[in-house]
Amino acid sequence: QVQLVESGGGLVQAGGSLRLSCVVSGAIRSINGMAWYRQAPGKQRELVAAITSGGSTNYADSVKGRFTISRDNAKNTVYLQMNSLKPEDTAVYYCNTPWINFSWGQGTQVTVSS
Repeated sequence: QVQLVESGGGLVQAGGSLRLSCVVSGAIRSINGMAWYRQAPGKQRELVAAITSGGSTNYADSVKGRFTISRDNAKNTVYLQMNSLKPEDTAVYYCNTPWINFSWGQGTQVTVSS
């Protein structure tokens, strides 16, 4: 069974950067797409960024131009580089496929102070 382990979150000031990692226990080479989601307190989980097996990417309008999703198939890892962070980016961040094929991991908390 595939397991997802997110890491890299933390507390950062507005304007700062963080790089999140998601290690997939199975080989992601065989997974067509991967995505990052986030859930802020009192809000629904939302898709932030997605990447196909071919490297095509899509982003939510709220993060476009600031976040970059990438994948390293050799390391079974998906990354989310987050720049120019804003307080509204504060949330727990999770990875999964765009179709939510796997059980959710524990997520990683990102807190952006103003």
